[in-house]
Formats: sequence, structure tokens, C-alpha cells
Amino acid sequence: MYWLVRVMPVILFGMHLSLSAIPPEAQAQTPPDSTATTEHSCSFGMAKGDPAHQCQVPIPAGCVIAKFPGTDKPWTTVSKAGRTFCAFDKKGTDWKTSITGQCTRCDSSHCTGQFMVRFECSKP
Repeated sequence: MYWLVRVMPVILFGMHLSLSAIPPEAQAQTPPDSTATTEHSCSFGMAKGDPAHQCQVPIPAGCVIAKFPGTDKPWTTVSKAGRTFCAFDKKGTDWKTSITGQCTRCDSSHCTGQFMVRFECSKP
């Protein structure tokens, strides 16, 4: 066991040297043709019997809705838990000035809804 205590610092130092020798080019970089995105969301929780609930996803200044890669559709994610149905509200969402997520009545002990939207923002 004593030999392990004496050898361990040497092993750790060797690992440090080998990992620090990785050239900067090998580190992850953003491809030149990709655009930067940011993500905003809104979410809420509901108790059993709570009526339909909605929330507004904020649109950051200087940003537009990102399109899902390879499509013309907005890049979004809707998540929910419990017995409810969640979707973006067609009447309350124009994808330019207003984005509203809505979930139906909660029919289980508790429910949650989360609406995420990715944006492409102009560079400062």
C-alpha cells in the first residue's frame, strides 16, 4: 500500500503533462458556417385540478427565432410532466413579437410545463 502512495503523485503528474500537451487546434471550436444561438424559456407547475395555464417566452432584443437546422420550422422544445397536454398557443404566438406556451388542465397529482425557444442574435 505504501508503494501506491509514493507512485500516485508521479502518475498524476504524468497525466497532467499529457493532457496539457493537447494542441489548441484539438479543442472544440464553433464551425465557421454556424450561427450563434441563445435559448430562452418559460415554465410553470400546476396542482391536480388546476385549469389551463400559459406563459410567455421572452424574445431577446436584437434576436430572431432560430430555424431548426435543415428546416423552416422554429427551433423549439416543449416538455411536460403529469397528465396534461402542452403546446405553443396558435392564437397567442406570432413568432415575431409574442411566443405563448399553454398546457391543459392538470389531471394528475401535479404537472409541469416548459417551453424553450432558440434565437439567433446579431453580434455586437
